[in-house]
Amino acid sequence: MRERRLGVAVWVKNTRAAKNLRKFGTIHYISKRLNYVSMYVDANQIDETIRMMEKLHFVTKIERSHRHEIPIEYNNAKPDKAKEYDYKQEKSQLMALAETLQSEDGLVPTGASTENVR
Repeated sequence: MRERRLGVAVWVKNTRAAKNLRKFGTIHYISKRLNYVSMYVDANQIDETIRMMEKLHFVTKIERSHRHEIPIEYNNAKPDKAKEYDYKQEKSQLMALAETLQSEDGLVPTGASTENVR
């Protein structure tokens, strides 16, 4: 079973030294322009790992990710009536456009059978 990982943003002085963070977890992204490293750390040892990383001379700041705290399932999600109407209207407009293009090209309409047309 895969261990639970938590995201951490580590702000560094120099991105060359950021490669040394590999021993603390999995590096996901290194931003050279903004000088930060996005990485994943084992959830069981995150406090110890952050304390160890803060002691490094090239680390300026460490931020934990709060993504795991955000709910991903919504119980009372009601569909928006205006959006449903827009989708239906857009679909009907696309169908009308497709029919006009087919009639201009002389193609068979989508609902007609191919046996009657010759």
